[in-house]
Amino acid sequence: MSKMANIKRNDTVLVIAGKDKGKKGKVLRVIKDKNKLVVESVNVYKKHQKPTPANQEGGIVEKSMPIDVSNVQPVCPKCSEKTSFRRKEVEGGKRVRYCNKCSQTVD
Repeated sequence: MSKMANIKRNDTVLVIAGKDKGKKGKVLRVIKDKNKLVVESVNVYKKHQKPTPANQEGGIVEKSMPIDVSNVQPVCPKCSEKTSFRRKEVEGGKRVRYCNKCSQTVD
């Protein structure tokens, strides 16, 4: 199973590699076909924007860019430690994610 299956939108992740190593942020978007994530306040670039009819001011706009999924690790909301999520089947045939360290369900 790929790492992408265990990280979803609104999960908290910790950056473990790259220029933003050590930062935590919330996942805003998952790009499955490219194995990338957009994380809040991580990998931020500045874009120079010209004034347009829609954006009267223009100027310098900060934009979060995608980061590779291999450079992040999920953080458990229950125990607040970096971990990996596993999946298990509960009654009724439903599959849920759970923390590998504290064994509490995440979903």
